[in-house]
Amino acid sequence: MLLAIDIGNTHIHLGVFDGPNLLQTWKMQSSVERTCDEYKLMIFGFFQSVNLGLEKLDGAIISSVVPPLTPLFQQLCQQLFKVKALILGPGLKTGMPILYENPAEVGADRVAGAVAAYEKYGGPVIVVDLGTATTFDAVSARGEYLGGAIAPGIQISAEALTVHTAKLPRVEISKPRRTIGRTTVASMHSGIYIGYIGLITHLVNEIKKELGHDARVVATGGLASLIAADVPVIDKIEPYLVLEGLRIIYERNKT
Repeated sequence: MLLAIDIGNTHIHLGVFDGPNLLQTWKMQSSVERTCDEYKLMIFGFFQSVNLGLEKLDGAIISSVVPPLTPLFQQLCQQLFKVKALILGPGLKTGMPILYENPAEVGADRVAGAVAAYEKYGGPVIVVDLGTATTFDAVSARGEYLGGAIAPGIQISAEALTVHTAKLPRVEISKPRRTIGRTTVASMHSGIYIGYIGLITHLVNEIKKELGHDARVVATGGLASLIAADVPVIDKIEPYLVLEGLRIIYERNKT
């Protein structure tokens, strides 16, 4: 069995695979303040809760956009599962040419999502990741990672309204009943939610002009289930796309 670990700025996602089958997923907060022992205790509890023996794992792979946590989770895998984790980065075979001017700048999670999307849907394909940041990744018909776009995440934008204004309250991200809000909170819901639908739609359409209008659009990330269904340009929602990509990349490197 394989443990795939996606370390993001806000959350850490874990997935256990038996071959190509995703058996179990967990999510926990990402914090550089936690020690290796604290993370070990949490993950041990996850495995116990589903009666999954630690000894059944024979491999692990990590993607991380939080550098201080990368060696910590390498150590965790060695101590808890007795396996040496692969780290998604330079030197690991992805099977996908990275055509960024500086390939090392591309976030590991973006590469993993692009690999999984191309494997499942072919190319050209666009991945929209609705996480802490909203990222757009373009893959060519030949399976080349071309680049993309990065925008502030919807939660970051909502919090910025509260932090940088005197009278606007903190609000939950939710779908408004109408576009014209009749209260401050309703107006904020409209601007944030419908505004992001507009942002995503326009950016995807502009990417399609350069990539090809037949490109499939796949959404992933923590907020995909909330907003993606209302975005007409999105074809598929794949909440575990990055974990799937990590599994594929592990298989290409395990020998």
